[in-house]
Amino acid sequence: MQERYFLYDDTEDTKTRFVSFVGDNQRFDLAIVKTDRHYGKHLVLDLQGSRFAIIGEDDLKEEGYLEYAFQLNEEDAEELRSFLLELI
Repeated sequence: MQERYFLYDDTEDTKTRFVSFVGDNQRFDLAIVKTDRHYGKHLVLDLQGSRFAIIGEDDLKEEGYLEYAFQLNEEDAEELRSFLLELI
């Protein structure tokens, strides 16, 4: 058997927040993981949509980022952006 080559294999303590809220058009079920691994950004997982993104304040300001990452329309992305800006 060939030896496995790891790029990294780390264990890190994280803080995870599970939150669910209802917007005008849809329900958001999220797991938000805070870790030091991604330079202060959060790992945001959409539990219903099976999508995730590494998000910081700069990403929230980038036009179209949430729409692309979570496959949302503009209105739903703005609701998610508003919530995440309070958190991040």
